Amino acid sequence: MDYNLIATATFGLEAVVAKELKELGYEDLKTENGRVHFEGDEMDIAITNLWLRTADRVLIKVAEFKAESFEELFNKTVEIDWSKYIPVDGKMHVVGKSVKSKLFSVPDCQSIVKKP
Repeated sequence: MDYNLIATATFGLEAVVAKELKELGYEDLKTENGRVHFEGDEMDIAITNLWLRTADRVLIKVAEFKAESFEELFNKTVEIDWSKYIPVDGKMHVVGKSVKSKLFSVPDCQSIVKKP
């Protein structure tokens, strides 16, 4: 299964992370502030976690959507097929950031996403 992956980086090191990804054989990279987007499977997740020296983390992009209210955030989160990523009895840790958003309270967003 291929995933949309994000290698996070300290601001200013994105080009270095992109170069490392290219040296590892990854193509079609999209560089943004603090991150480099690329695609890969489970093995690529392991490889990049082992061999990227300047990336902070390698994340799986599960979904992307616009939410202008906490209700909308909750409903869109519920629509995601979490069974692809987490077993039924599994747990997840929610970390958030709010950039140019009406939903600026990260702790409130985290609570809404984790709501049963």
